[in-house]
Amino acid sequence: MAMNGNNRSRLLLVTLLVTSLFLITLDLRGVSVTQSSRSATQSFLAPIQRGVSDFFSPVGNFFSNVKNFGKTKAELNQVKKQNEALKKEVVLNSDIKGQLDQLKGALDLAARGGFKVVAARVIGHGSASTFSQTITLDVGSTSGIRKDQTVISESGLVGVVKEVTSSSAIVLLMSDPTFRVGVRIARSQGMGVLIGQGGKRYLVQLLDSSGKFQVGDALLTLGSDGFKPFVSGIPVGKIISVNSTTASLTQEADVSAYSNLGELGVVTVIVGNLSSDPHNALVPTPAPTRTVYVTSTGAPPVDTATLTPSPSPSLTSAPKKKATK
Repeated sequence: MAMNGNNRSRLLLVTLLVTSLFLITLDLRGVSVTQSSRSATQSFLAPIQRGVSDFFSPVGNFFSNVKNFGKTKAELNQVKKQNEALKKEVVLNSDIKGQLDQLKGALDLAARGGFKVVAARVIGHGSASTFSQTITLDVGSTSGIRKDQTVISESGLVGVVKEVTSSSAIVLLMSDPTFRVGVRIARSQGMGVLIGQGGKRYLVQLLDSSGKFQVGDALLTLGSDGFKPFVSGIPVGKIISVNSTTASLTQEADVSAYSNLGELGVVTVIVGNLSSDPHNALVPTPAPTRTVYVTSTGAPPVDTATLTPSPSPSLTSAPKKKATK
């Protein structure tokens, strides 16, 4: 049995040696047997490899997606946070721009009137202890704010300071029903009293029984003794309708205020160093009306070549004929 095993091993070895020598001889003579065998094998195995690859490809993609899911979710959350931050930045920039525009307008009005003012930001509306119409400012006595000082906006009168702490102040708005301020008509210099009505409209009563209101009349603050609580010449509002009832001893009219009390973001408080009465210098001027001229194109064109100008008279006189005797 051992002899048969040894004989088979020797026979296999001899066969392999002969085969190797045969392949080497063919290769030296230019016959590429190995390349042909390799190509045939590759052609045979290629469809099998593609099938195996197509079968296991979804499985590989699935595990790859599972691996990257956590990273993708984190990136999505980061993008959402960035979007929220950008939205807040846009809102903040818009708010700052609005406050700067109001501040510029209020400072311009104060400069035209020669008033020394302290700018303040509105940080609250209404009063927790009363039903008064008020606003709270972020400045107080440390900034020079005192009770009974006039508060203005970019458009005109807002109210008067009623309470002061070291870092805040409460302003009674001109719309409050308890609010009263003396006014004069810019056109006629007639005097009256403006009364808050709790809304956007106000009532003015004329003190001069012989005077008359007119729709469109501008009203300015009359001013107080020592400029407290009101300085003179501040725009208040304009007449929008005149009451023709005879029940009242004096004429009354409805007024629309120049300041929009519902959109106050920044105001200024007049603190002193007042110049002389600005009179009518602060009366708002209406925006100019633009007139557009439209030229009609329907008329036929004029043929200027057929026009003959009439002769103009000569500046020199014609020579006179000499009279004959």
